[in-house]
Amino acid sequence: MSWDCGLKYMFSVSPSLQPASMCIPHDKEELSRLELVQRLAKDGCRFLQNHSKGLEKTNEPVQSDEAVRVRERGRCVLVLRRMSSQSMRGGGKREEEEADSVVSDRYTVVSGTAEKILDHLLNDLRLEDKSGTQVKDTDTLLDDFLLTYPVFMSTNDLCQALLGHYCCKRCRVKEDMKEALERKQKVAHLVSQWMHRCRDFLREDEHVKLFMKTLYRYMLDDLYEHPTLEGDVRELQKLYQLHRRHTVEEYSPQRKSKTLLHQLSQKESEVLSGGIHTQTKEVSCHVYITMDSYLSMRVHPGVVALEVLQAVAERMDLSPGELVLVAVTYPGGRLLLQPHDTLFSPSLRPVGRLHVCRTDLGEVLKPFTENSKLQQRAARMLSLNTWDVAVALTNIDLTLFDAIHEQELIYFTFRRPNSGARTVALDLLLERCNEIQLWVMTEVLLCMTLCQRVQLIKKFIKIASHCKAQRNLHCLFAIIMGLNTAAVSRLYQTWEKIPGKFKKLFSELESITDPSLNHKAYRDTFKKMKAPKIPFLPLLLKDITFIHEGNKTFHDNLVNFEKLHMIADTVRLIRQSQKDHLGNVLRPKSSAEVRAYMDNLHIIDNQETLFELSHRLEPRI
Repeated sequence: MSWDCGLKYMFSVSPSLQPASMCIPHDKEELSRLELVQRLAKDGCRFLQNHSKGLEKTNEPVQSDEAVRVRERGRCVLVLRRMSSQSMRGGGKREEEEADSVVSDRYTVVSGTAEKILDHLLNDLRLEDKSGTQVKDTDTLLDDFLLTYPVFMSTNDLCQALLGHYCCKRCRVKEDMKEALERKQKVAHLVSQWMHRCRDFLREDEHVKLFMKTLYRYMLDDLYEHPTLEGDVRELQKLYQLHRRHTVEEYSPQRKSKTLLHQLSQKESEVLSGGIHTQTKEVSCHVYITMDSYLSMRVHPGVVALEVLQAVAERMDLSPGELVLVAVTYPGGRLLLQPHDTLFSPSLRPVGRLHVCRTDLGEVLKPFTENSKLQQRAARMLSLNTWDVAVALTNIDLTLFDAIHEQELIYFTFRRPNSGARTVALDLLLERCNEIQLWVMTEVLLCMTLCQRVQLIKKFIKIASHCKAQRNLHCLFAIIMGLNTAAVSRLYQTWEKIPGKFKKLFSELESITDPSLNHKAYRDTFKKMKAPKIPFLPLLLKDITFIHEGNKTFHDNLVNFEKLHMIADTVRLIRQSQKDHLGNVLRPKSSAEVRAYMDNLHIIDNQETLFELSHRLEPRI
């Protein structure tokens, strides 16, 4: 019997696989045939073609006519669309010319159930795509799935589904050895990519701990039957820092479980401890010195009350023994902190609003009402080099930005349960933007003489220009917005004294923040910059929120994966901006004196107080 006749005979009994018919598998036997057809198509066979005529079209808006529905028990569980050859091949001129003559055998997910999307991902995954720790740009399905899976399934559900796919041989006895091995390798590759991308989010997840133990045990059990899994086992060991005491040849089945549990228990506390603050080396600590102003200090996550008091006392020209630190835990509730009390929880949340008070106030514990020395900081600010100040600002922003994971934007947008602990770095950088804006206003409005205010505004314009040169558009926006606030922009006598050269420079920088045409000026400027670079995070979150609110997450109880692809494509900007083409984060050198000054910013966060200071400087006419 010829190859062509054999194929016709093999599939003649299944009308669901005939050309120009909708594919509706009804039982396990037909499902296995469909998977075989898909594998043959991947290998280059041309007998399986997608005829758009006669196919059932999707109800959801789909750009391509070649949409295919997969049904189970009369219910649609997956909607696919054929990928264009040009989008897969990536853009060479010769490849674009050949794109029309090449028929793509791969499909992109339009919508589907969580289980079927994962099943299609594993079927579509190509083991030859494994190269290093990054997924190739030509295959974005895996990357989209790993970034957005928290939207439509829990981590526990994903762990259970992956274990089910890995152990598929136990429930699909007709699969041959080669097919079972390929499926196990695909699951191992997906887990490897998952750990590379989301390990910091998963360290404290109990489901992930159990999943990694179970998968590791299963892979060790399969090593004798499938020796080629050795490389995947080593990759899993490297990712989760697991160490085997024996080689494959020395590892007997009787000793597997006992040795494995000993290894895991020995390393578990070391590997799975820590948390997000291992990546975020510094946090912002606000210590209020009045009811509406505070000192913003850069501290390590494990800082204690005594260290904070010493830093505040140095700025206040007082002895640490004269001060106490009080945490306002709720309105009317105060907690007197002892010298060795920690100020932050493991999720980097402060114990309360921190106030510094004099010890001689006894039970009253009222904060300072005024401090003239802090109002004289403008003179010191004028003595600092503007480039050094911009470098110090950029280094702080880079530390926070480099700690942000793309998935933080997903949790922030969809507000998943317990998402607060997973968006720490993002929250800190967003808070930093507001903090710099208030700092600019505070420094200008606490400067009592006209001449010094003019010099100070000129310095801030130069600092903003240097931030642009250092590719820190996040800080550039914050400084320009601070100078554009009503309390500062209304100082007409001060702005009239600004030289024309600085006014022109300010106008050029201000045009970058222009919101017209969907922030076209900013987008064009940012696109031309090389990485590493720091985007304006509020605008990026606005883009993601626009996609989220403008598209439904579910269509007929199916996950709208096209929406998730658009969101994943947007949040990938974080990854592309954090490192240069060599994978390095380049930080300019900063002055120790300037960094010490920038680590302790005096900020007034009350708009009424800021306007009172503004009217005190230049009364309303």
